[in-house]
Amino acid sequence: MSLEIIVKNIPFIIMGLLAFSVLVIWHELGHFILAKLNGVKVEEFSVGMGKKIFGVNGKETEYNVRMLPIGGYVKMLGEEGECKDERAFANKANWRRLTIVAAGPIFNFILAILLFGMVYSLTGTLVPNVAELTKDAPAISVGIKEGDKIIEANEKKINTWTDFLVVMSDNKGESVDLKIDREGEIIEFNIVPKEIEEEGRTRYIVGIAPEVIKPSFGKALELGVKETKSMVQQTFGFFGKAFKGKASKDDVGGPVTIFKLTGRVAKAGLLPLINFMAIISVQLAIFNILPFPALDGGWILILILQMITGKKFNEDIVGKINYIGFMVLLGLMVLVTIKDVLYPVI
Repeated sequence: MSLEIIVKNIPFIIMGLLAFSVLVIWHELGHFILAKLNGVKVEEFSVGMGKKIFGVNGKETEYNVRMLPIGGYVKMLGEEGECKDERAFANKANWRRLTIVAAGPIFNFILAILLFGMVYSLTGTLVPNVAELTKDAPAISVGIKEGDKIIEANEKKINTWTDFLVVMSDNKGESVDLKIDREGEIIEFNIVPKEIEEEGRTRYIVGIAPEVIKPSFGKALELGVKETKSMVQQTFGFFGKAFKGKASKDDVGGPVTIFKLTGRVAKAGLLPLINFMAIISVQLAIFNILPFPALDGGWILILILQMITGKKFNEDIVGKINYIGFMVLLGLMVLVTIKDVLYPVI
């Protein structure tokens, strides 16, 4: 890539970094607010990782920006071991600690819903209703009509147009069982997609054009909830594929891929960037609730087990486990970053 191209794209790269930083700040803000509400002393609020670039000292919290624009954290008193101070995280009731830990991912889900809703209310969205049928395409030949609503495909509930596209993509041209709502009557169809070649790629189509609606903001938020739910299902669907060994290295991207994509989307305009931020916000929430040490999910698992058993785990041991988990995550991040450079997804 020439220096001229890099210079031209600097504004979009900066926009991408700022967008990602907003998501991280929002996530950490969730932890911060709930920590304060639960009477826990917050020692540090940092955006980024690595060496501190600059910081501001508040009344009791140090607010820092660090060198690497990846991640961030809220450091609470007594988070890493035993502490006698009553304001320490370790000395709060399990349910209070659970609200603090869960707040970050919950904030990310809320932000995704708001961002999706904002985009939908301004631009409209595609819904799985049949607005138009392509002549001589499979859908019209099996009897699907304009106005039909797609409610199920291959026994998977369809709430969004994205849900339908995912089923079609996973099906690889095989026949699809559809359930259609036609004015309250549920009708079943079996449809075989038509294979077409387009710009050197094979695509499978059924000849259905979705309906475009421009909802009120309230309805847009409802659609935002559905889209967020759809994103969660797709992500865990990918985890299932990866567990079965059906995912390839090209399906996985790390920080470099995210920044590349964010920069490209920023170049496309503000609304595409906001939509992409919503998608990444969902991914951040899901990543953080995985039951792994140092992640929010690891803490959530420990706290739930403590609430069930009524026994408190040794805080020093938990702190050491979280430290090891943090180092493992850093190592994985380095490996994924190297993979991004050597085998880029885009």
